[in-house]
Amino acid sequence: MSRIAVLGAGSWGTTFAKVLGDADTASEPSEIILWARRAEVAEEINTLGTNSTYLGSILLPESITATTDLAQAVRGADVVILAVPAQSLRSHLAQVRAAMSRDAVVVSLIKGLERDTNQRMSEIIAAELELSPAQIAVVSGPNLAMEIAREEPTASVVACRDEAVAEEIAALCSSRYFRPYTNTDVTGVEIAGIVKNVIALAVGICDGQQLGDNSKASVITRGLAETTRLAAVLGGRLETLSGLAGLGDLVATCASPLSRNRTAGRLLGEGLSAEEVTARLTQTAEGMKSGTAVLDLAHSLGVEMPICEAVCAVLDGRLAVENIASLLLARDLKSEGA
Repeated sequence: MSRIAVLGAGSWGTTFAKVLGDADTASEPSEIILWARRAEVAEEINTLGTNSTYLGSILLPESITATTDLAQAVRGADVVILAVPAQSLRSHLAQVRAAMSRDAVVVSLIKGLERDTNQRMSEIIAAELELSPAQIAVVSGPNLAMEIAREEPTASVVACRDEAVAEEIAALCSSRYFRPYTNTDVTGVEIAGIVKNVIALAVGICDGQQLGDNSKASVITRGLAETTRLAAVLGGRLETLSGLAGLGDLVATCASPLSRNRTAGRLLGEGLSAEEVTARLTQTAEGMKSGTAVLDLAHSLGVEMPICEAVCAVLDGRLAVENIASLLLARDLKSEGA
């Protein structure tokens, strides 16, 4: 695997390209092509070796080059990494399909659920690109982009139904500061990454409402229970939810001021509308986009998710944010494990 295309030059796409460029590979370094939507971003990467919009002055490896031509980026790539917003993924895949090699492996870094269809990213990739499960992998975990770009140590999960493929992708992105573990539970890994964004919005709302650590800890813990119920109904494994892609990612996203979803939640808690929050943020907070899809999916499966219900009510303007506290833990009295 010598040529890798990374589609999406935002903070996480650029950071993951850096991880690939810094990987501890025994052979010669991979050629990494980073697709950027904006010409000025691609030009800066190629001339200065930086993406200052998202990563400040952090230097990128010389093995990374950028282009605004998506087909050029994908053509001849052994691995295609997807790091675009969840709601725009499908619109990019027709062009990807026309240019990519039929035996390429596609890796999703995207933590979102498509509105209207309620499909996970791996399901969209399989349908639009007509790939086998062995050609689709996902990467998820406690991966705040800026910390990784600064080469602060972190671990992550590479999931693929084919364990050998997961191991190959893990080898591509293993470095002295990025440690990938493998998993075959694609469903559990994706659901964990999707729902934690909605729970992080709830924790951010608690911040904005000046609620204390007891409230936030309760939301995080019961949020994990909601995530686990949904993942289990869809076939995800319980151990996945207690691992890096589940608990690990949830804690990082809910606790860090670098988290876009927690930041968005804090702004909501301070009284801004969803539209005002979106205008204030420079990057997509996936929880705001995927929240209704998560709730629709849960309803269709008969899964209770009161925290997600409350967050979506705030996002839709059906619930005044100052009234959210009583609904965040709104569930009939029962055993904690139920």
